[in-house]
Amino acid sequence: MESTIDVSCIICGFDEGLTMLAHTEEIAYFGEHTQVTLSCPGCGWRQTDFIPAEAREGSCQSYLIDSSEDLQVRVIRGSACTVRLVELDLEVRPGSHSTGYVSNIEGVLNRFQEVIDMVGRQAATEGSEEAISELTTLTEAMLEIREGQRGVTLEFLDPHGHSMILTDNVDSRPLTPEEIEDLPIGPAAGLMEAGAAQSRAGPVTEE
Repeated sequence: MESTIDVSCIICGFDEGLTMLAHTEEIAYFGEHTQVTLSCPGCGWRQTDFIPAEAREGSCQSYLIDSSEDLQVRVIRGSACTVRLVELDLEVRPGSHSTGYVSNIEGVLNRFQEVIDMVGRQAATEGSEEAISELTTLTEAMLEIREGQRGVTLEFLDPHGHSMILTDNVDSRPLTPEEIEDLPIGPAAGLMEAGAAQSRAGPVTEE
């Protein structure tokens, strides 16, 4: 369902409304949820999130990746979720253009590797041998994880509880007050919640 919501863009201030695309479906382990995508006709800003039908508290989900079969485990990453590979000391935090996605653990590892490769190209341009060596070591570790030769703990820390690792043997706990204070909440958390609520109630402007 596509509609227009009467709010200004948080990036450029465009004040003629944001376009909202929303649909509801059921996902195993996650339950019923509304996928909400907001976009700005003015600057092209776009963000997607997954809003559970029932409100959830912020949580940290942890899963030990220790075999190549784990790469196929499905995940839902909300737009405000911080993702960590604990033993490698790698972390991706949501920025102003952060968006949610449904993928699998292999897709999460691919996203980390893309960042490693990008930083590696910059290090090569700058001629930083120390950085190149560290990034090469990380790339080798990522390959070992993919081949099941090395274990690593994947963590999803989401202050809104919109993210999940969709399998058994996942450790889940509430976020500590210190984590809640430290974690970014994403640039459009309130808009996403409002969009999901409006989708369930009915759009303002049909297109």
